[in-house]
Amino acid sequence: MTHETSETSAGPVAGGPSSPARRRSRGNKVPEVTVYFWIIKVLCTTVGETAADLLSEKAGLGLTGVSVLMSALLAVVLVGQFRTRAYRAGVYWLAVALISVVGTLISDNLTDNMGVPLETTTTVFGIVLAVVFVLWYRRERTLSIHSIDTTGREVFYWLAVLFTFALGTSAGDLVSERMALGYWLSAVLFAAAIAGVAIAHFALGLDAVWSFWTAYILTRPLGASIGDYLSQPAGDGGLGGGTVVTSVLFLAVVLGLVVYLGVTRKDVIAPEPAARHSV
Repeated sequence: MTHETSETSAGPVAGGPSSPARRRSRGNKVPEVTVYFWIIKVLCTTVGETAADLLSEKAGLGLTGVSVLMSALLAVVLVGQFRTRAYRAGVYWLAVALISVVGTLISDNLTDNMGVPLETTTTVFGIVLAVVFVLWYRRERTLSIHSIDTTGREVFYWLAVLFTFALGTSAGDLVSERMALGYWLSAVLFAAAIAGVAIAHFALGLDAVWSFWTAYILTRPLGASIGDYLSQPAGDGGLGGGTVVTSVLFLAVVLGLVVYLGVTRKDVIAPEPAARHSV
């Protein structure tokens, strides 16, 4: 979604003003939102879902063991991400893949290990995400992904990403369980919802920032539904591909795309005029 709007529009908009004192001499830390962005995002979500199942069940680590391992790996990668001076495709997308697993595990631990209802986790994660956005905007006066160029903004960005995955997991599981659609129909439902957001943005003028983050949340249950459909046994409504094959296949595609973007830099955000922005 790359619809451009004026900075003078009401509410939190991308590309808003920022205090010069808070700026750092570094470039933007996130990629341009292109078709590559959405493809890799969905694939990372799919890998996150199947890899978590693989490590938990096949490797015998259990939900708690996987949570500790993935959280530790994420912490290491985020340190590397924060130390970079500009967007680096490999580091950024590795962080997204790991944070997709950790966000999923937060929801799964609450529901599976602690017995918290999905209605509760969905509501709580929604509130927490809203608080992150409010605090982010009150501090920075922008929620633009084109201006993730200070440490403070990057902290808010990754917190938002984490809780979009947690919210998407809980909301997706809630919808799937309540409606009992199965993996394939669930994927179609979430794809249709994303298409609806795109139509609202491009045809009806829905704010670019909220269009982006709404679609970002919905890609999590979409990717998870695709991953489950491909990996789960036929008796459970899947194609029986298994978590190993599915994880390796999607990871190979992600790596190929990330290498391509690292070489071509097609997803590097170009400097924009101060009066215009896009998401």
